[in-house]
Parts: sequence; C-alpha cells; structure tokens
Amino acid sequence: MALEALIIWLVIGAIAGFLAGLIVKGYGFGLVGNIVVGIVGAFLAGWLLPRLGLFTGGDMVGTIISATIGSVILLFLIGLFRRAA
Repeated sequence: MALEALIIWLVIGAIAGFLAGLIVKGYGFGLVGNIVVGIVGAFLAGWLLPRLGLFTGGDMVGTIISATIGSVILLFLIGLFRRAA
C-alpha cells in the first residue's frame, strides 16, 4: 500500500468517525478511537451497503458518506453492548 493511500484511509476514517461521533451522541472515542471506528465502519459499510442494494458512489464524498453510515452502525452496536453489560 502506498503512503498516499494510507493517509487517505486515515483521513476518511477520521472524518467518518468524527461525524459518527456527532450523530450518535455520547459515544466518541477521541481522535485515535474515532479513526479506528471510521476505518472499521468503512469496512462494515463496504460489506453491508451493497447487500442492502445501496450505493453511495465511488467519489470521495460518497466514500465518506458510506464510511460514516458504517461508523454510525458500529457506534450504535457498541452502545447496545455497553448497555447490556
């Protein structure tokens, strides 16, 4: 993986994690945690959204929207597990 691709992944993950933290109040994990949530959320969205018949586009904005949707889903699931425990 090229260095530029890694930086783009981190930036998209940070943006998606930050936006998801704003949407799902109370589940922010700080800068590094938000990047991790954003990257994992992007993978989750990349797997889940096509199976649901949803496609947000292949440009940068579509990727951020898709990653944010995945991050919101991930934060919601984390919140459910926190309440259950």
